[in-house]
Amino acid sequence: YVCSTWGNNHFKTFDGDTYQFPGICEYNFVSDCRESYTEFSVHIQRALNSNNHPEIQYILIRIKDVMVYLKPKLVVVDGRIVKTPYYSSGMLIESNDIYTKIYARLGMALMWNQKDALMVELDNKFNNHTCGLCGDYNGIPIYNEFIRGDASYNSITYGNLQKISKPNARCEDPDETQALPSCSGHRDECERLLTSSAFADCRLRLNLETYIQACMQDKCACNGNDDSFCLCSTVSEYSRQCSHAGGRPGEWRTQHFC
Repeated sequence: YVCSTWGNNHFKTFDGDTYQFPGICEYNFVSDCRESYTEFSVHIQRALNSNNHPEIQYILIRIKDVMVYLKPKLVVVDGRIVKTPYYSSGMLIESNDIYTKIYARLGMALMWNQKDALMVELDNKFNNHTCGLCGDYNGIPIYNEFIRGDASYNSITYGNLQKISKPNARCEDPDETQALPSCSGHRDECERLLTSSAFADCRLRLNLETYIQACMQDKCACNGNDDSFCLCSTVSEYSRQCSHAGGRPGEWRTQHFC
């Protein structure tokens, strides 16, 4: 099972909920939340880049007692810059120009494109034991993420709850009352992109509607500025998730697109 975040602040939990959360603090992306001994945690921090698009600035990962700090083209383990591939007890870190990947024997794999997109896969022994932006991994959408007992949360409230409080951090919580625009005018274009023949092998493997909605939100947010981030980040995520699900996306990038 996979949890991911990509593009314009999209998140998809282990249980399949998708939501947008534009926070720029440090957040608990996913952690093992058992009381007695927690095996791992993954924190992320986003910021707007020079083109005003959100990117992941750094990822902070704890695996048992090892701390790993990732930035684009930089891997730091327990305070030391290391070269990849890096292997230490029960953990392998690989990186190339595009991706940084971490495999941990305790049952976690992590993949970051060094820009906007992060994917974490967890062994099902962590069912019901996780917390953070990825949810509780109990197999049930909405419950205990957006509905807990009698309380229901919107996605901004839920995201703000995952903030890591750091004494000197200066970052504003996103406004919980902001409404997301309706983006239905972009449906046809997004549907066309995601149902192109290159993705024929993906249709039955993923919930297409999830990615159509994300693509529509991207188009809205970019206000007609069709740079590659606005158009490609959700299509890229669809392609990655399709491969991860065993599908074989065709060649969808062209000289003129993405």
